[in-house]
Amino acid sequence: MRVTVCAVGRLQARSEERALTDDYMNRFCRAGRPLGWGPFIEHEVEDKKGGGMAAEAELLRKAIPKGDLLVTLDERGKLLTSPDFARKLSDWGDQGRDVTFLIGGADGIDPALRAEADFSVSFGKMVWPHKLVRVMLSEQLYRAASILSGAPYHRV
Repeated sequence: MRVTVCAVGRLQARSEERALTDDYMNRFCRAGRPLGWGPFIEHEVEDKKGGGMAAEAELLRKAIPKGDLLVTLDERGKLLTSPDFARKLSDWGDQGRDVTFLIGGADGIDPALRAEADFSVSFGKMVWPHKLVRVMLSEQLYRAASILSGAPYHRV
């Protein structure tokens, strides 16, 4: 199962968010390989013309690999435990699906693009900065691979 993240905004090369995201994605690639997960692909898009959520949605659509299962990260999404998230990923992988996660910009994901998603996940009722959401997603992907491979990283 290929995992793609399409996100509005670029993480600065030497930022803490970039370092954490890279660290967890490297861990995910190692832990996910025995599960048939990978590669991990990241697409960063920026609306330099200031067209708002609709313009960001068009840039995100262009970055989504054809045929992928589409998952938005959105405060209105489904709240999952880490083991539930791991099972979801496992189910999608067992179905032979590749997965793309969408992370919107400061204003979120355009409602029309949200409506196109196959699934939506929430990291809680609070609103999180979109750059921090990328770190949180990468950690949860690594945690899911760890859970399914029986590694001790996740403890209940």
